[in-house]
Amino acid sequence: MSEQQGGDDHSFEERLAAARIRQGLDTPKPGPEGKQPFSPWGIGLRVGTELVSALVVALVIGWALDRWLGTKPILLAVFVLIGGAAGVLNVWRLFRQTPNG
Repeated sequence: MSEQQGGDDHSFEERLAAARIRQGLDTPKPGPEGKQPFSPWGIGLRVGTELVSALVVALVIGWALDRWLGTKPILLAVFVLIGGAAGVLNVWRLFRQTPNG
């Protein structure tokens, strides 16, 4: 019972991971040369989307509050600053979570 069936030296988890990669169910882990599974174009597009979407949402909120409360440029300017900060924070989180080789 202590012998592995199939005669392989690999564990079940390693064989399962290799089979999932072959079938296209999982993406391969970065190799020893530090290659990331994300393309530079994909990262750039995501960074641009994060920044623009945060600014647009903040702009709409600031504009709507200014219109509703009658304080024309003040809340719009405040929310543009908040939106910019939120966009930069989202980009920072994106780069913090990417694997480093």
